[in-house]
Amino acid sequence: MAFSYGQRAGIGGGPPVSKVELSVSCEHLMNKDTTSKSDPICVLLMQEGDRWFEFGRTEHVINTVDPSFSTKFELDYYFEEVQKLKFEVYDVDNATSTLDDDDFLGTLECTLGTIVSHGTYKKPLVLKAGKPAGKGEIKIVAMEMTDHHVVDINFRAHKLDKMDTFSKSDPFLEIHKQSLDGTWQLVHRTEVVKNNLSPTWKDFTLTVQSVCNGDYEKQLKLICYDWDSDGSHDLIGEATTTLRHMVDENQGGRRQVEFHCINPKKAKKKSSYKDSGIMFLTKCILRKEYSFLDYVFGGCQINFTVGVDFTGSNGNPADPASLHYMNPGQPNQYQLAIRSVGSVVQDYDTDKMFPALGFGAKIPPEFKVSHEFALNFNPQNPYCTGIDGILTAYQNALPQIQLYGPTNASPIINHVARFAAQAAQQPGASAYYVLLLLTDGVLTDMDATREAIVRASHLPMSIIIVGIGGADFADMEILDGDDGVLKSPRGEPVLRDIVQFVPFRQFQNKAPAALARSVLQELPSQVVQYFKKRGLTPNTPNPAQGPA
Repeated sequence: MAFSYGQRAGIGGGPPVSKVELSVSCEHLMNKDTTSKSDPICVLLMQEGDRWFEFGRTEHVINTVDPSFSTKFELDYYFEEVQKLKFEVYDVDNATSTLDDDDFLGTLECTLGTIVSHGTYKKPLVLKAGKPAGKGEIKIVAMEMTDHHVVDINFRAHKLDKMDTFSKSDPFLEIHKQSLDGTWQLVHRTEVVKNNLSPTWKDFTLTVQSVCNGDYEKQLKLICYDWDSDGSHDLIGEATTTLRHMVDENQGGRRQVEFHCINPKKAKKKSSYKDSGIMFLTKCILRKEYSFLDYVFGGCQINFTVGVDFTGSNGNPADPASLHYMNPGQPNQYQLAIRSVGSVVQDYDTDKMFPALGFGAKIPPEFKVSHEFALNFNPQNPYCTGIDGILTAYQNALPQIQLYGPTNASPIINHVARFAAQAAQQPGASAYYVLLLLTDGVLTDMDATREAIVRASHLPMSIIIVGIGGADFADMEILDGDDGVLKSPRGEPVLRDIVQFVPFRQFQNKAPAALARSVLQELPSQVVQYFKKRGLTPNTPNPAQGPA
C-alpha cells in the first residue's frame, strides 16, 4: 500500500523532476504501554506556505518498538523547491482516527531534498519541545519511482501493397497505444519513404513511459499508411503487439520480428487474402537513461559557490538607496537571492561548506582592486558554514572594503572552473559545480566572460546569474543562450547551455522561493546532460550505507 501525492504543476508551473517512494522504519522507540510494547504509527505532514497538512499515514504495527512500516509514501519531487516534510510517530491506543488522544513518540522535520541526497536518511527522533525522544530513531529510504528506460527502435517493411495508380506507395508507420477506455492514442509517426514498397525507416528512440505508460503488456498497434499530399492517407495494413513481445523477440537486435501487415477491409472481402506485406522489427533495444536522482543516489555532490558584485555602481552601503544597504528588518536583494537559491542547493552538499567570493572592490590590507577575493578574506579557506555563514561573511565584508570597479565576472567563473576541471579528471560522476553570480549591471569584460563560459561548458558546471537592481540587463541575455547559441569571441560555440540569467526585479513581489524555482528548474537536466556526454554512469553506492 502507498499514499500517493497527486500530480500537480509546480508552483512555478514546471513538472516534477521525478516521483519518489519513501519507506519508513524506526528503532528503539519509547515504550508507552504498561503491559506490552507500543503500537506505533507514522504520519507524514507536508508544508504548503505557512501551513502543515497531513499527507498520509502508515498502518499501525502491533506490539513493537522497532517497526518497519509496509505503507509507502509516494511524492512528486521538485529539485527547485524546498519541500519541507515532518514525520510524527505515535503509539496508537484506540480505534479513533484522531491522534490527539494517542501517545506521541517523536518527530523529525527535514526536506525531501535532504532525504534524496542521502538515499538512506537516519536521524534521532525528538519530542515537540526539542528534547530527545529517548533513544528513538527514524530511518527513511528514498527510491525513484519514475521509469527512465528508453527503447531504440527500427522498422522496415517488405512487399507492401501498391496503393497508387501511377507510382509505388509512399509508406510511413505509426505506433499507437491503447487507452483505458479502449481508444487508441498516437505514440510515434515515422518519416515518409517515397515511392518504395520495401522501405527502411530511420531509427528512433522513445521513452517506455510514452510507449506504454510503464505497462509492458499494454496493447500496441502498428499501422502502415500510404501518404497522400491532401492528407487522405490510405491504410496499407496494421498489426498488434506489446512492448514486452517486441523486446523479448528482438533479442537485443539479433533477431528480426515479423508482423503481417493486415488490411481489415481486404481481409473481409477475400478469403484468399494473406497480407498487404510484412513489417520487420529490426531493432528494439531497451536501455536505461540515467536520471538526476540516479546520480544523486550514486553520491554526486552539488558544490555551491556564490560570487557577489561589489562595484561602485551599487552605491554607498551606508546609503539606504544602496543595493548593499543593510536594513535589519528587510534583507536586500543580494541577501534574498543567496537565501532563495542556496536553501535549495545546500541539501545536495554533504559538508555544507560553501566558498563565498567577491569582485570589483578594493580590499584590505593594501586596498588594491580585486575581482576574485574571499568574503572572509582567507584565500586559503574561503569556505563558509551553510547559507547563514555566507550571509554573515557578506555582511562582515561590507564595512571592510571599498566599492570600486570595473564589473569583471570572468575571474570568478574561471576560479570555479578550475575546481570543476579537477573534478572532471576524477573517475566517476562524483561532483558538479553551481556558481551563483550576483551583479548590478552589464559586465565590463563581456568577451572574457563569453570565453570563460564556453570553456566551462565542457566541465561539470552551471552558472546562475541574477541581475540585482534596476539596470538595463538586455546585453546580459546573450549569455543565457535561450535566443541562440552563445559563442566565444573566437567563434567557438558552447558545448552545453549552462547559463541561466534572470533580473531579480521580476521576483521582487513574489514569494522568496520563486527565484529559486525559476533559475534551478533546468539544473537537473544540465547535470544529466554533462555526465551523459562524458559517458559517465552513476556511481554505485554501498547498499548497506546508501549514497555517500
